Amino acid sequence: MTHFNYKGYQGSVKVSVEDHCLHGKIEFIGDLVNYEAETVSELEKEFRLAVDSYLETCKATGIEPKKPFKGSFNVRIGQELHEKAAKRASDIGKSLNEYIKDIVKTDTESHA
Repeated sequence: MTHFNYKGYQGSVKVSVEDHCLHGKIEFIGDLVNYEAETVSELEKEFRLAVDSYLETCKATGIEPKKPFKGSFNVRIGQELHEKAAKRASDIGKSLNEYIKDIVKTDTESHA
C-alpha cells in the first residue's frame, strides 16, 4: 500500500532516511496537511488525525474543505488530437466525454 484512505482522502507514505521517520501529506488537495511518525501504524493514526483536524479547522473557519477529486478535469491535447477523438467518438456513437471516460476506465482497470 502506498496510500492511506480515510473519509474520502488519501494520504501518502514516505520514508525520511536522514530523519529516521515516516511522513506523508494529504494528497490531491490544494491545501498542505502533513503528518509524521516512527511506525506505519502510528503514521496511519496521524494521517486520520490530520484529516479530522483539517475538516474541523475548515468547519470552524467557515471554509469548504477541498475534496481530492471533483469527478471532472480539463485536458489540453491540441486541436488535431481533439478533432480526431471527437470524430472517433461520433463514429462509434458516443459523446467525446463517454469515449474518453471509457478509454481511461479500460486503461486504469488493466493496470490495477
